[in-house]
Amino acid sequence: MSPVAFPIVWAIGLLAFACIVATRARMLVRARPARRFDRMPERIRRALVLGVGQRKFLRGEQPAGIMHALIFWGFVLLLAQVVQLYGRSFDAGWTLLPRPFWIAADVVSATVIVAVLYMLYRRVIVHTPRLFGLRRAEQRYRDAPHWEGVAILVLILLVMTGGLLYDAGVDAGWWLHNVTILVFLCVLPLTKHFHILTAIPNLFLSKLPPSPDAAGVAALDPPAEGLAGASSLADLNWKQVLDTFTCTECGRCTAVCPAAASGTPLAPRQLILDLRDGLYHGAGDGPPIPDEVLWSCTTCMACVEACPVGIEHVPTIVDLRRGLIDKGEMDPLLQQTLQNVAGQGNAYGKSARMRARWTKALDFKIPDARKEPVDYLWFVGDFASFDERVQVASRNVARILHDAGVSFGLLYDGERNSGNDVRRVGEEGLFELLRDQNRQALAEADFKTIFTTDPHSLNTLRNEYALDKPVLHYTELLADLVAAGEISLTTPLSGLRVTYHDPCYLARYNHITEPPRRLIEATGAELVEMPRHGTETFCCGAGGGRMWMMDGESTGERPSEQRIREAQGLGHLDYFLVSCPKDLAMYSDAVKVVGADFQVAELTALVELALAQAAPATV
Repeated sequence: MSPVAFPIVWAIGLLAFACIVATRARMLVRARPARRFDRMPERIRRALVLGVGQRKFLRGEQPAGIMHALIFWGFVLLLAQVVQLYGRSFDAGWTLLPRPFWIAADVVSATVIVAVLYMLYRRVIVHTPRLFGLRRAEQRYRDAPHWEGVAILVLILLVMTGGLLYDAGVDAGWWLHNVTILVFLCVLPLTKHFHILTAIPNLFLSKLPPSPDAAGVAALDPPAEGLAGASSLADLNWKQVLDTFTCTECGRCTAVCPAAASGTPLAPRQLILDLRDGLYHGAGDGPPIPDEVLWSCTTCMACVEACPVGIEHVPTIVDLRRGLIDKGEMDPLLQQTLQNVAGQGNAYGKSARMRARWTKALDFKIPDARKEPVDYLWFVGDFASFDERVQVASRNVARILHDAGVSFGLLYDGERNSGNDVRRVGEEGLFELLRDQNRQALAEADFKTIFTTDPHSLNTLRNEYALDKPVLHYTELLADLVAAGEISLTTPLSGLRVTYHDPCYLARYNHITEPPRRLIEATGAELVEMPRHGTETFCCGAGGGRMWMMDGESTGERPSEQRIREAQGLGHLDYFLVSCPKDLAMYSDAVKVVGADFQVAELTALVELALAQAAPATV
């Protein structure tokens, strides 16, 4: 433990580490600004719960998640040991903490060694597929060398072994521990394990929901000032750059991605790594990602929900789409749909006067909320207004509310497309126009609460319109009415066996999962959950404007067909229930392709059956 030799080694190691980190820091400093320093208490809590607490690892795949948490916590606890052993290069008798701590440190070191050995087993012997590339879109990742993960695990093993050997009286253990720490530091910023330094800051700086009491994910940021979107790597903001530094390459994002599962060119992990490699190699002015990769995204947010380190794949994809839209590089069908929305206020290109034509089949008149006061303003949305298959469900909702004596009305021709999917394909200017038109129509109406049958409209009305009125999904409204006794489900459906699909924009974006289930329970039907449900739901494939695009290159089944097969695995079912207009359309088509023997029905059809008012509507 030479007081001369080791300080020289120590200085060389730290200088190398500082130089490498400085190159990464310069990329962050040069990137465009991002506003991420609001609501500090929430950010601190997120960093503690998700970062220090390792919540997503503990809720994920096991026992790998537990082992990762043990390695992380072990390192944190053993930082004091690292400081003490470094200090002894100057004074062999220097002690930072009392002896009982070092006995505990040996136990922690042994625990970390066990966890590291398990991780090596997964990589070297089991060769866990998720760690080496899952999908066709990750071919480049599969072909790349994967020595980094093994090397870092071996270095951790040497650090722990060195500490134990030193405690056992072997001086060579001191050198092994301290030199390995220096090597470890210099390797970190050159590998995926840079996330050891950036993960907690990245979680701290992740975008928050629109308000402290809001559930679900955050609203999108507007484009950077002076830009229509991100057309090159040079247009990325510093949070997007930090995301690329922080990727652990764990593959959780790709494992849950519906676009990747259906064989499209998109794999969220590969996308982030391609951005990172472009930044590292100085490709700042070129197109960052192939167009077909960006257009494959359904914006379901499964990747963001699964990521344990706060990477925001979908907002980055949307920002890159904005750059494509600005250059006019889009699917012809999408271009026509956007022209329809801009000209007529709806994706179908139909006159606004036809928006409420579906109500003519009712035996009562729904009030115009602009002409008479109502308690609830129903924002119907395009699909529920114009698609003949979904109009059946709209009339179900209207009859249920009318018979319950609920005061509700419509905007009629004053309603426009909410702009949720318009924004997510990257047409920010059109979104702002639609938002302003709808806010003006809402300002002319007299109501207390908004509700909608469309989760996509719910998301943007609730999180991106800055309204001063509450916004509900219709399942929340109906569940409350049932609980209050204002709707009495007089016909228990005890003989029916059903499953329920959680829409992405309802469950994952807004964390609304219980009201639909309370409704199903109230009908008396038996609910059988699919393996992926709640906030971990799968996607129908229609979101993010995918409904408005031609099917691109794909080598697998559509997400909607995969979901129907998942439901088939539950055994006999009477109904596959949905609570989103797009889901009703997508799964009604998919069940025919797959040949399932159950019926796709909107949740209100089950409620109407329980009310003994009508047979369930099927498509």
